[in-house]
Amino acid sequence: MTTLPTPRGKLTENRSLDDLTWLRVGGPADYLFQPADTEDLQTFLRDLPAEVAVFPMGVGSNLIVRDGGLRAVVIRLGRGFNTISIDGNTVTAGAAALDAHVARKAADAGVDLTFLRTIPGSIGGAVRMNAGCYGSYTADVLQTATIVTRSGELVELTPKQLNFRYRQTDLPEGAVLVSATFKGPPGEPVELHARMAAQLQKRDETQPTKDRSAGSTFRNPAGFSSTGKADDVHDLKAWKVIDDAGMRGATLGGAQMSPKHPNFLINTGSATAADLEGLGEEVRKKVYETSGITLEWEIMRIGDPLTD
Repeated sequence: MTTLPTPRGKLTENRSLDDLTWLRVGGPADYLFQPADTEDLQTFLRDLPAEVAVFPMGVGSNLIVRDGGLRAVVIRLGRGFNTISIDGNTVTAGAAALDAHVARKAADAGVDLTFLRTIPGSIGGAVRMNAGCYGSYTADVLQTATIVTRSGELVELTPKQLNFRYRQTDLPEGAVLVSATFKGPPGEPVELHARMAAQLQKRDETQPTKDRSAGSTFRNPAGFSSTGKADDVHDLKAWKVIDDAGMRGATLGGAQMSPKHPNFLINTGSATAADLEGLGEEVRKKVYETSGITLEWEIMRIGDPLTD
C-alpha cells in the first residue's frame, strides 16, 4: 500500500467530491488534500510517490466528477491562497480568490478587470482555462502565474510559457497554480462598478443563474483565433447550433439542457454524473447529425464511471 506524506494541512481519505462541485455530483477521491500554505504544498508534492496521480481542483464550477470517483490526490486550495493585493494597476491574487471578488477589489482601486465579474470560479481556473467574456480574456491582462510543480518546485511562468489559446493553456502535468499577477487598464471606480452591475443584469436575464449548472457546457465551435480572441466575422455560438438541433430543454434522468440557455447543462435535483455526461453526449451527436459540427466539451469531466 502506498504511503503518503504527512502534511500540516488537511488530508482526508476517500472523500466524496459531490458537495465540492457546482453540479453536486460525483464519487469519492482517494484523498483530498487542503494545504496549509505554499510551503506545505511544495513539501507534500515533493515527497508524494511519483506513481500517485494529482488533480488540482478549484471551486468545481466547470467540472463533472464521474460517479465512480477519482483515483488521485485532489488538491484544493483554501483560505491561505485567496489573498488579493494591488499596487498601481497591478493586481496579484491567490489561485483560490474568486474571480468576482478580484474584479470588485480591482474596481475599488480603479483597475479594470471587470470581465472577471461574471465568470464563475476562482483565479486558478481562470488562468488555466483562459477565461473570458465580453471580448476580454485572461490572456489580455496576465503578467505572470506562479505554480508548484509536481516535484515541489516553485516556478513563475510567463504568458508565452503558458501558451494561451481559446479556453486552454499549457500547464506542466500535475502542477498546481498558486497565484497570478494581472495588469489592467485604469478606470473610474464608479464607472467600473456600474459596468459590472450591467453585466450581472444581462447575465441573469439570459442565463439560468439560479439553477445548478457548470457554466457553458460546450466551447463555441469556430471563430476564435489562436490567441483566444473572438472573430466576429466567422463566429459560431454553441447555444445556437444546440438550439437548431432541437436540444433546448432536452432531458436525461435528472439532467437537462436549460430551456433558458441551451448551452447550460443543469442538474434539476436528482441527476447523476452519468445523466449529465450522457445528455451532453446526446447533444453532441444530435448537433453533428443536423449540422456536421462536432462540439467540444468546455466542462472538464474526470474520474471513473460507476461500476456494478
